[in-house]
Amino acid sequence: MTAINALFLLAAVLLFVSVLASTISARLGLPLLLLFLMIGMLAGVDGPGGIAFNDFFIASLIGQLALAVVLLDGGLRTKAASFRVALKPAAILATWGVIGTAGLLGLFATWLLDVDWRMGMLLAAIVGSTDAAAVFALLRNSGVRLNERVQSTLEIESGANDPMAILLVTGMVEMLLHPEQASGAGFAMMLVSQLGLGALTGIAGGWVLARLMARLSLAEGMYALLILSGGLLIFAATNLMNGSGFLAVYLAGVVVGNRRSHATEHVMRVMDGLAWLAQACMFVVLGMLVTPSEMVQYGWEALAMAVFLTLVARPIAVWLGLLPFNYERNEVGYISWVGLRGAVPVTLAIFPVMMGVPDSLLLFDVAFAVVLLSLLVQGSTVPAAARFFKVVVPAQDEPVDRREVWVGEEAALDLLEFRVARGSRAEGRHPDDVANEVGGIGVRCVALVRDRDLQTLALDTRLREGDSVWFAAPEKLAETLARVFGGSADGLSPHADFFGEFVVDPACPAGELAAAYGFALEQGEDELPLRHLMRARLGRPAVVGDRVRIGSFVLSVREMEKGQITGVGLKCPTAALPRL
Repeated sequence: MTAINALFLLAAVLLFVSVLASTISARLGLPLLLLFLMIGMLAGVDGPGGIAFNDFFIASLIGQLALAVVLLDGGLRTKAASFRVALKPAAILATWGVIGTAGLLGLFATWLLDVDWRMGMLLAAIVGSTDAAAVFALLRNSGVRLNERVQSTLEIESGANDPMAILLVTGMVEMLLHPEQASGAGFAMMLVSQLGLGALTGIAGGWVLARLMARLSLAEGMYALLILSGGLLIFAATNLMNGSGFLAVYLAGVVVGNRRSHATEHVMRVMDGLAWLAQACMFVVLGMLVTPSEMVQYGWEALAMAVFLTLVARPIAVWLGLLPFNYERNEVGYISWVGLRGAVPVTLAIFPVMMGVPDSLLLFDVAFAVVLLSLLVQGSTVPAAARFFKVVVPAQDEPVDRREVWVGEEAALDLLEFRVARGSRAEGRHPDDVANEVGGIGVRCVALVRDRDLQTLALDTRLREGDSVWFAAPEKLAETLARVFGGSADGLSPHADFFGEFVVDPACPAGELAAAYGFALEQGEDELPLRHLMRARLGRPAVVGDRVRIGSFVLSVREMEKGQITGVGLKCPTAALPRL
């Protein structure tokens, strides 16, 4: 009993310290996942904790379980519109990208480490895929709003590239241990099984879970447990059928997250905490598993491989993979840079150790060092690199907070909170005046909080700086309301520097706008609506922030709805134009 309580105490202390460490991660500019990993290393055999943990099976079990939870949560937060924008390019990167990266890196590793080519390729396959836990955590907590095309590509790639990575690692292990049984046809069948079964069971299982969540009446906390247990069931069942459980659980999350119901908000809140718990446990355990004194022996080799991977192998694979999709050079550059490595390579590096591959500890130590360098260098520069490559889109005017009050199985009331800023158009006005200006009868003030006290609305009530105001309003009016509360008194949009001083109708014929502002169009473009003109010139699905230069004028995509351009900004040459 004492041993069990001691184990509970140890686990609680490690998790407690990891959570406290999160408060200093932003100040140090280090990714939180890296701090979890470092705490595990400090608790391990070479650190002050001195814990001799070397159970690769337990580490693999915890790693795969945690990754399944992280992928489920990531899928829940992935919008279906992201697949419209980036499914094809992300699918190419999740397949060809992994193969191309592993192939180039494998040749380099074989030469650098002077090992059998199969060992070099195995090491490259282990670190060749990006990591979903690192990508989801760092992109969504970076503090910058990325171009949707770039963010969607990176997230879908990381959520879908595990089958290819597992196939390559399994194939190379097979070639090392049983070369006479390895065959190209067998690998092809394995890939089809992994991808096909993973996609099929993930989508079907997600549909069932979404229907159950919408139909069942449970205690609030039980909905998240339903989705978590159902997601793990899909993960395990798919693996047993020789499919990709990681792909299945990610797609199940996507299906559930995009079929909103009265329980969706409860699920999102609980799953966020569970995902962080899974990541903390996973990285702390993996940190304890490594022996830093042994890993340092291959420090220079790992550094050389990390540099080659980051600056040569992945950029070449990404450039070739995205070539048919008309991505801008700056977008390709950022996607190449944010090829984050994390728990997936370390978990894959455990497979050869468990299967008895000769010199597999060398692979594990080098892979772990590459992951450390990736999190330290690439993970720490995610926001700075986004600004350097100019893939940042100005943050939307949006509410301080939002809530959904479900009044039926498929009907919800949106509650939006706004805070009165100094000099805003809302200051000094009655809340009902603001509501009537923005949405009329469809917008109503339901609460006014001043100095932390709920105020009773009266005819002479006037909004002051710092007031918190809650409106019942359609989600589509959130940005308009936010501009009233946060914009300057003259009503000038804070997006003007980026999107342009004027808002024009995307259905307006391009010829009329050209005649009004005096710019020239190409032959046959006069009769095109602006949205079609922009789509034709872009040569790819549009996203918010895309810009088209016509002479010295710039047209910008301001708003999108269901894949269609619904708002266009015009920037005139009299103002300073942003560099494209």
